[in-house]
Amino acid sequence: MKHILKVTFQVLLFAVALTRVSAAARAQDSAAPAADNTKVNQRDKNKAEPTADQQKENQPDRELARQIRRSIVQDKSLSSYAHNVKIIAQNGVVTLKGPVRSDEEKTAVEAKASEIAGADKVTSQLEVKPKQ
Repeated sequence: MKHILKVTFQVLLFAVALTRVSAAARAQDSAAPAADNTKVNQRDKNKAEPTADQQKENQPDRELARQIRRSIVQDKSLSSYAHNVKIIAQNGVVTLKGPVRSDEEKTAVEAKASEIAGADKVTSQLEVKPKQ
């Protein structure tokens, strides 16, 4: 009988601890500021601004974007933000969009794209968004 009471008490303590951890996690989630992409959304509604859905499906543009993406992803010193920038190739001209973590990452991504497409064929709209 003592063993059953001991096990029941341990289960009860575990349930209380789990409840506290869960409550603490919810409190942290509610403290995070809400994301606000209003400016980015307005920019992307502009018909003159290239967006990812405007990526050309011709073989040279797809290959250009693929080579740039491969070059960026192979650089393990870059953050996942840099690995996931948008690369939009249209008629041999490349537009880079999205956040990176530092000026160094921005420069590295731009350099990789310029090396593959040509310096005069790359437009950078990368934004530095450091960790907060």
